Amino acid sequence: MPNPRTALLDLLARTSFRLGNFTLSSGAKSDYYIDCRTTTLHAEGARLTGLAILDLLREHNLHPAAVGGLTMGADPVVSAVSIASAWRAQTHPGSPLIHGFLVRKAEKTHGTGRRIEGFLEKDAPVLIVDDVCTTGASTITAIEAAREAGMKVIAAVCLVEREEAAGRAALEAACHGAPFLSLFTANDVRAAHIRQLSPA
Repeated sequence: MPNPRTALLDLLARTSFRLGNFTLSSGAKSDYYIDCRTTTLHAEGARLTGLAILDLLREHNLHPAAVGGLTMGADPVVSAVSIASAWRAQTHPGSPLIHGFLVRKAEKTHGTGRRIEGFLEKDAPVLIVDDVCTTGASTITAIEAAREAGMKVIAAVCLVEREEAAGRAALEAACHGAPFLSLFTANDVRAAHIRQLSPA
């Protein structure tokens, strides 16, 4: 049985990767598009996403109290990691719970007026996640919001990195020495997609 990371790559390649002519949110043109939401909102894809990120955290000895990101690309990733941590805590006693929070693009103009919904504790170690990282703008916005709320960002993780040099440099700078990690590169997903199209 494939491990969660291998199975997640296969699912991303099958359901989220498209070849063609696309305009990215940055305005740049691309011959491919990766819509991770078709995978992270897939029942099995969500399970695999949570488990794969938990495994990545264990590999790098990272212990966040919570996971969060900018709505809405990060929303299903946040939920997947939090739920996977609860499942793992039941099956592996002593494994920690990782709670979730979401960062709004702007503060609410009603109610509590909060920009961060969910977990919010000053000085808590947190992980910032995103689905696809190109320029890194969404991830950086979430990092800055978490820090402004008094939380300590210990790492940032994206499912798929498009390997834009400027984007990685900006993310690494925003992390202030904390690691920026990705489960896959766009080339990983493209290669897996092509393998799936090739006759056995």
